[in-house]
Amino acid sequence: MALLPGVALSALVALVAFGLQKLELAVIGFAWLEALVLAILLGAAIRIFWSPSDRWMPGIRFSAKTLLEVAVALLGATVSGAAVAALGPWLLLAIMGVVVVAIVAGYAIGRAFGLPHAMALLVACGNAICGNSAIAAIAPTIEAEGEDVAAAIGFTAVLGIVVVLLVPVVGSLLGYNATGVGVLAGLTVYAVPQVLAAAAPAGAVAIQTGAVVKLVRVLMLGPVTLVLGLMHARRAKLADKKDGKKLKLSQLVPWFIVVFLALMGLRSMGVIPEVVLVPLDHAVTVMTVVAMAGLGLMVDPRSVARAGPRVAAVAAISALMIGGFAVAAIALLGLG
Repeated sequence: MALLPGVALSALVALVAFGLQKLELAVIGFAWLEALVLAILLGAAIRIFWSPSDRWMPGIRFSAKTLLEVAVALLGATVSGAAVAALGPWLLLAIMGVVVVAIVAGYAIGRAFGLPHAMALLVACGNAICGNSAIAAIAPTIEAEGEDVAAAIGFTAVLGIVVVLLVPVVGSLLGYNATGVGVLAGLTVYAVPQVLAAAAPAGAVAIQTGAVVKLVRVLMLGPVTLVLGLMHARRAKLADKKDGKKLKLSQLVPWFIVVFLALMGLRSMGVIPEVVLVPLDHAVTVMTVVAMAGLGLMVDPRSVARAGPRVAAVAAISALMIGGFAVAAIALLGLG
């Protein structure tokens, strides 16, 4: 019952977002901002004027996190192994290359702006891989301070929404087809579920392509975390401080990614019948819009001002840089 108020509020915001989308269709003939994006904006707008109390937060957190993860997990049923193979070896290499280069360049930018080692790494990895999830997984590995973690998460949360809003606009301005928009969303959007919101205006092909591209990007979290952990251990030279917190498997590969892969495997083998795909897709859409409303309700835009201009500048520059890498990769591979 503790979840009910926050979930109900998120659902109400989502309902308003669906209503506004229908209004757009009725007035101008198309949805310039889809319900997925509108839900984030409405939630964030509410949060500017009202901070939810403890009565609301459990349900809002559940909507923004758990419901998001369930939606992503179920999305695996709509993606077949053939879709991953269709990306081709060059795109797979490009995804891995963008992640590695983005981490190195993002860290260099952070240090150039005078950020501490840990903060520079958190911002770089959050931007390059998957936002808050990457920050949460990497923070204990490099023994980051709580304030650094909170600031990095605050900025990636706000920037994540900005990126979600910009991807459809950039894709349209550059004349990308559905595949190009999907690749752009998969390479630039921070959180896995937010790829749905960024790619949705371009259709189902964009959503599926974005999900698969983002999946490959998220799977980079495992090796990146392990490498950073080894580098930190060597850098710190703390043989006597090896009361080491071992990484949990869930930190390397989130549960919803495992379920996503399992369902994708079942779909590829023909175990999941085609008749369930349409209702499943509708369910995923509804859950995602509710989750996006919850996410908006959790984001306080004023956190940007509190965390400091240097971190804001580094996060924004890193995000723009990753966008540039993504556009370059799309152009080189001829995917637009």
